[in-house]
Amino acid sequence: MTLKVLFVCLGNICRSPIAEAVFQKMVDEAGLSSQVQVDSVGTGSWHVDERPHYGTRQVLIKHGITYNGRARQITQKDMTASDTYIIAMDQGNVTDLQLRFGQHPNLYRLLDFAQKTDERDERNVPDPYYTGKFDEVYQLVNDGCRGLLATIQEQEKL
Repeated sequence: MTLKVLFVCLGNICRSPIAEAVFQKMVDEAGLSSQVQVDSVGTGSWHVDERPHYGTRQVLIKHGITYNGRARQITQKDMTASDTYIIAMDQGNVTDLQLRFGQHPNLYRLLDFAQKTDERDERNVPDPYYTGKFDEVYQLVNDGCRGLLATIQEQEKL
């Protein structure tokens, strides 16, 4: 059985593609590519089939990560798979998913898995679409993805 990890943000061009690419690299480096499938989606349809935001592409290139995905919108099928970890970027995404699809046993915010520090108690990944803070988002996503992978390895005995 392949475990699925699905990252969710608003338009699937900024935060969730960064998370997908970062997490995929971590999964590959851990030798788990055959056991963990990684994907990302948006709650909205504005950017369906578009390439990621320029800032997303640039920050991934800067960190030596290849990403060729295209935006897509979440579907009912995504939300009904019980073997899927649904990882939202912020509480707004969680609320939207719950209102549209109901509860999911593995719905979390990415930063629920991040290392908690005195400087950062925030659990939402900010949207860099308007602010341009892609480096900050990369750092937050990287921290959350490290914790998420450790949690999945422990819970799923990988």
